[in-house]
Amino acid sequence: MVAPADRPLLASRLAGIPPTIFSEMSALAVRTGAVNLGQGFPDVDGPASVVERAVGALREGANQYAPGIGVPALRQAIVRHQQRHHGIELDPDTEVCVTTGATEGIAAALLALVEPGDEVVVLEPSYDSYDAMIAMAGGVRRGVTLRAPDFRPDPDELRAAITPRTRMILLNTPHNPTGTVLTREELQSVADVAAEHDLLVVTDEVYEHLVFDDALSSEGHVPLASLPGMRERTLTLSSVGKSWSFTGWKVGWATGPAPLVAAVLAAKQWLTFTSGSPLQPAVAHALDHEPDWPLELARDLQARRDLLLDGLRSVGLAPRTSEGTYFTVTDVEHLGWEDGRAFSLGVAERAGVVPIPLQGFYAGDPAAGRHLVRWAFCKTGEVITEGIERLASADLAR
Repeated sequence: MVAPADRPLLASRLAGIPPTIFSEMSALAVRTGAVNLGQGFPDVDGPASVVERAVGALREGANQYAPGIGVPALRQAIVRHQQRHHGIELDPDTEVCVTTGATEGIAAALLALVEPGDEVVVLEPSYDSYDAMIAMAGGVRRGVTLRAPDFRPDPDELRAAITPRTRMILLNTPHNPTGTVLTREELQSVADVAAEHDLLVVTDEVYEHLVFDDALSSEGHVPLASLPGMRERTLTLSSVGKSWSFTGWKVGWATGPAPLVAAVLAAKQWLTFTSGSPLQPAVAHALDHEPDWPLELARDLQARRDLLLDGLRSVGLAPRTSEGTYFTVTDVEHLGWEDGRAFSLGVAERAGVVPIPLQGFYAGDPAAGRHLVRWAFCKTGEVITEGIERLASADLAR
C-alpha cells in the first residue's frame, strides 16, 4: 500500500514522534556486541516462586480472557499492597484497574482524560512515552526542567508552567532518568498547585520500592495520593516490572478514585481489553508472598549503583548519586562531543558500551539535556565491571 500523492501514509499525530531511543540503542548494542548499560532491564529474573505461580496458572487453565479490570485476586492484592506500604485504602472493585504495564496505564489515562488542546505539565527530562501519548491524545506538553547537577524541581517554575488550559500534571517519582526522589516538601508544592488550579495529577511510581539510603534517610518515596486533599484528584500508576524484576511481563495497575479508574478502563478496553491472564495470579502472589523482594533488590541495586558510580568516576565522568530507580546520569560535554547522542554512538564503536542519550527527553529546554547520558546499574556486577573496563581501555574524548 502506498499513500495518495497528496497525503502522507503516516498519520500526523505520529509523524512528529521519533522512534523510541531505547529500541535504537538496544539494537545498536546487539549489532556492535556492546555491553548495554542503557536500557533498564535486569539481567536476573525475579523470585522463582512467582515464576512457578505463573506456570501453575497456565496449567490450571488461566489461558482465556481475564476481566478487563483485572482478576479479583490481583486487584485485592494491589489493595493490600497500597495499604501495607502507603496506608492508602482502596475499593478493589471500583478503585483498581490492572493494565498492560504502566505504559498502558499512561496511554489510557491520557487518552481518557485529555482533550485536544489541553496542556499537560511534565518534569523533564521525561520518559519518552509521556510525550508520545500526550501528542496522540492531542494534548500540549509543557515541561518543567529538573536542572543538573541536582535535578530538583523548582516550585516557581512549576507554578509558572500552569495556564488556563492546563488539565493535568504528569509526575514521575522516583524519577527516570535522573534518579531523583521527590521529597514530601516538593510533593506538597505540586499538591498546592494542583489544588489551587483544580488539576488532575497522574503519578508514575513504578520505582516506588527502589529507593536507596540517601533518600530513605529523609523518608524515602512518598505517594502523592497520600498527601491531604490529593486522593480525590490523583491517579497512581505502578507495576510488577521494576520492583520484582519482571519487566517483560508487562503487568501494572492504576489506582485512585473510582471516576479516574473508570476513565482508564474506558480507554483500556479499546487498547488491550485485558492483560496477561496467567500472569495476574503470579503478580498477586508476588505482592502478597514476596513483599520483601523489592527491599532486598533495592539494597543490592545500591551496591551495584556504587560500583557503577565509582567506575564512571575512574574514567573521567562525574555521575550523579541517584536516590532511586535503575539509573544515573553523567554530563559528557567536557569530552568534546557534539551532544549525548554522538557520544553514545561513539562509545558503542570505540569501547563497546552503550548508554542512552537524554536530549530527546527534553522538549521545553533542549539545551539542558544536550550533553547528558543515562547509565543503568540494574545489571550484574560482572556486566557493570566489564562495561567499565571497556570504557577505561578506550579514548572517550572526541
